[in-house]
Amino acid sequence: MDALDDLIVDARGLDPPEPMERIVDALTTLKAGQRVRFRIHREPFPLYRILQQNGYAWQTTHDPEEGFELLIWEPPQPG
Repeated sequence: MDALDDLIVDARGLDPPEPMERIVDALTTLKAGQRVRFRIHREPFPLYRILQQNGYAWQTTHDPEEGFELLIWEPPQPG
């Protein structure tokens, strides 16, 4: 999968609860094999629990100037 297939959700600078609403909406539209690239200005600790409870995998990176970026995807199901 290349970056062109990623859904981009840029929530930098938005006040709660809008970032959470945007990422939850994006996750509900995710197609098989697709990823969400979520950008936000602070680390989204509440989101980690939601992702874990719903079986998503993610990778978080931080850039002091750009903020946090989470790459989120549904891992392949066994079988």
